[in-house]
Amino acid sequence: MSDGFEILEGLIRQAVIRNGVVASNIANVDTPNYKAKDVHFGNALDDAFIQLKTTHAQHLKGGNSGGSEDVTIETTEPWADKNNVELDVEVEKMTENALLFQAGVTLFSTKVKLYKNALGR
Repeated sequence: MSDGFEILEGLIRQAVIRNGVVASNIANVDTPNYKAKDVHFGNALDDAFIQLKTTHAQHLKGGNSGGSEDVTIETTEPWADKNNVELDVEVEKMTENALLFQAGVTLFSTKVKLYKNALGR
């Protein structure tokens, strides 16, 4: 149908993956020697799999919808038990991720409604 659906699907998929990683960090906040992990969207977005069409040489090249699972281990200073999970930071990540997920779902839903209206349904 449209590359827009694929882009939004990738955004939502990345948000779901990151949610699982951050939830795992929160669950292990008191686990000795546990190292916090994160999914960095910027790295995932650099792995382009959807190229936008260009009609002029000076147009910007396209990005992607974020299909990779780029999970990295955080390198912040650990606590005395060698655990580096900071609950405040993880809650902040979870909130940011929830907003991104909701925005993706809202845009996806809006795009579906636009197609339905265009088809007269």
